[in-house]
Amino acid sequence: MAALFTLLYALLLYTAHYVQARPTSQNVQPHEFGQPHPQAVAASSCFPAVGFSMPSAPPADTTNWWCDPSTEYAFVGFSYEVTACQSAQQLQKEFADIRSRFKSRYVRLYGACDNDGFYDDIVDAAWSNGLGVHALVWFGFDGDDVWKTRRDTLFAALHANKKAKFVTRVVQFGSEPLYDDVLPHQQLAEQVTLAKANLSSLSIPVTVSELAYGYQERDGAQDVLDAIDSVNIHMLPFFDQNASTANASWPIVLKSLDFFIKNGGGKKMYFDENGWPSVTSSSVQPNSPNAVSDVPNERAYYELLDSKCEYLKAVEGGGVGWFAHIYSDDMEPGYGIYDSSGHLKFPFQPRTSC
Repeated sequence: MAALFTLLYALLLYTAHYVQARPTSQNVQPHEFGQPHPQAVAASSCFPAVGFSMPSAPPADTTNWWCDPSTEYAFVGFSYEVTACQSAQQLQKEFADIRSRFKSRYVRLYGACDNDGFYDDIVDAAWSNGLGVHALVWFGFDGDDVWKTRRDTLFAALHANKKAKFVTRVVQFGSEPLYDDVLPHQQLAEQVTLAKANLSSLSIPVTVSELAYGYQERDGAQDVLDAIDSVNIHMLPFFDQNASTANASWPIVLKSLDFFIKNGGGKKMYFDENGWPSVTSSSVQPNSPNAVSDVPNERAYYELLDSKCEYLKAVEGGGVGWFAHIYSDDMEPGYGIYDSSGHLKFPFQPRTSC
């Protein structure tokens, strides 16, 4: 994440605004996340609703399988870094914790593991524990083309694994390919379009995981916003030049959100790389002298989002669902809900509905 925290980010990032949302019509699965259908499936009878009972085997197809996007607001789950190439056993254990302890509906993958068969382990752990997955084509920060191999490997797994389309809610290109200058926005939009065509038979939508500023510094990159199926937003108000304490950060959040409301075409929205650090480091430095990084402020940021549940629910396109970035400090120091010793840093039971 070091690339996020330059002075340029400080000065310009949160001149951005975020929003998205589209609905889903009855018996139609993505690409369109779509507007809520008046006969939307009851939340407890669809995947991955809290309380949904997994079948013993996948159904014939995804008709009426996914919950309507209008139910996917409030807390939806965790970012989960996979750079450590966790074993199948660890994935099962931690996905069970994510689902049962925190009532999560999703994990949003972060980083990359290039081991053969790793995404099959993700699918197995997600299926076993009733979790959906926001999968990721990870570009990294080295400026190489390894992302193309990762893309092709992921797409092959999605086609080959019979359970994959039943747990993979969306495929993201990320993290921050616009802000990090991985591809010109025209080429990124083309990649999204090609991915949608590749995955169309599986009804798996495609998006980009990005900052508002990543779009804004490229004159809005409207071609990318038009191409993606949902808007997956990086929301990191600690780095705003006006940041102070977490409980005072709502205007910063709204400023970013507004960009996507104005330019996102009413598509479904998620805050995916979303959080407030409890410590700083060489790569995590504030851009405001008043920004406070400690555990009480990390906790306060999530409590702020939880207190805005009704507001986020009402955003066009089915409301805003938010992830906590990230599951453990072992994955990214200072951002975890768990510390590096495996202890909760603070009580964490945000609402999943309101």
